[in-house]
Amino acid sequence: MASSQFVSHCTIDTLARAAKQLKDGHLVAFPTETVYGLGADAQSESAVARIYKVKGRPQDHPLIVHIGDWQLMGEWAEEIPDYAIDLARAFWPGPMTLILKRSEIAKDFVTGNQNTVGIRVPDQTLALQLLTEFSKIGGKGIAAPSANRFGQVSPTTAEAVRQEIGAYLDEQDSILDGGPSSVGVESTIIDCTGSTPKILRPGAISIEDIKGVTGLEVESPERSEVRVSGSLENHYAPAAQVLLDGDPQPGDGFIALADVPTPAGVIRLAEPKSAEAFAHLLYAALREADEKKMNRIVVVQPLGDGIAIAIRDRLKRAAAGRE
Repeated sequence: MASSQFVSHCTIDTLARAAKQLKDGHLVAFPTETVYGLGADAQSESAVARIYKVKGRPQDHPLIVHIGDWQLMGEWAEEIPDYAIDLARAFWPGPMTLILKRSEIAKDFVTGNQNTVGIRVPDQTLALQLLTEFSKIGGKGIAAPSANRFGQVSPTTAEAVRQEIGAYLDEQDSILDGGPSSVGVESTIIDCTGSTPKILRPGAISIEDIKGVTGLEVESPERSEVRVSGSLENHYAPAAQVLLDGDPQPGDGFIALADVPTPAGVIRLAEPKSAEAFAHLLYAALREADEKKMNRIVVVQPLGDGIAIAIRDRLKRAAAGRE
C-alpha cells in the first residue's frame, strides 16, 4: 500500500487540506492531549469502515466523536442531563469523553449499534484547528479512536503512528505531527445516561473532579452494559510480557517512579518524578521495550488516586497480554 503523507510542520493551509481529505473520505491521524487519534468523517460510513480496517478493530466497538466546542454536543446527543452540561463546561476542551443518548446523526457505524454515543472536545491546538477547518466545509465531527492496531499500545507521537499503522494507510491519508501528547493516557469516559455519572474508563479527570463540579455521587462499576473504548481485559499491550510490581531480572525492562532504584543489570525505560509524568511517559516506554526486543517489562505501579488510577487500569490490561 502506498505511504501516507507525513506532515511535520502544520500550518492553517495544511490543516485545511487535511480537513478536505476527511471530507473526501480519507483518514487523518492527528494529535490530541491524550494520545494520537485516527480520524474519519463521523458521518461517512465508508470512511469509518476504513478506521476499523486499518486498526483491525471489531465492528461492534464504538468510536468517540470529536467536536470543536461543547455547545455542539446537542448535534450528536439528545436528552442531555444538566450535570453533563456542567461537566462539559468545566472540562472541555480536555481529556474527558461523555456517553450520551445519541441523536439522529449518530449512526450505528459510529456507535457500535448502541443507542449511545461518546463525545469529546480535545485540548490540543492542532486538533482544535483541524476541527475548525473541518466545520468550515460542513463537517460535524471526527470519529477517532487511538491511531494504533487494535489492542496494542496507543501512540503518543506521530512517529509512533507511522511505525504502527503507516503501512495500512493510503497515499491520500495523512499523519499530522503535533509533538508528543501531553497527558499520555486516554480520556476519562463518563456515562451520563443515568441520574448520576458513572466512570467507565478512568483518566486524567478524576472522581473527585467530577464530584466537585456536579455535586453528585460518582459510580465506578466494574462492568457496564454500555460498550466503550479500552474496556476489554486485554488492551494497551506491547509484545513484551508486562509484570506488575514484581522482581526484575537482568535484561528486563524497568519502569518506576524516580525514587525507586534501578536493580543491577536491569534496563531502565522511564523514571518519572510524578504520576502525571508517569502517564506522559508510559506508552513511549512500552514501545521502546518492543523496539529493543525485550522479553519482559517490570513496572512498579504508582500509588494514590487521580491519574494513578488510570495508569494502574492501563497496566492491568497490558499485563493481560495480547489476544
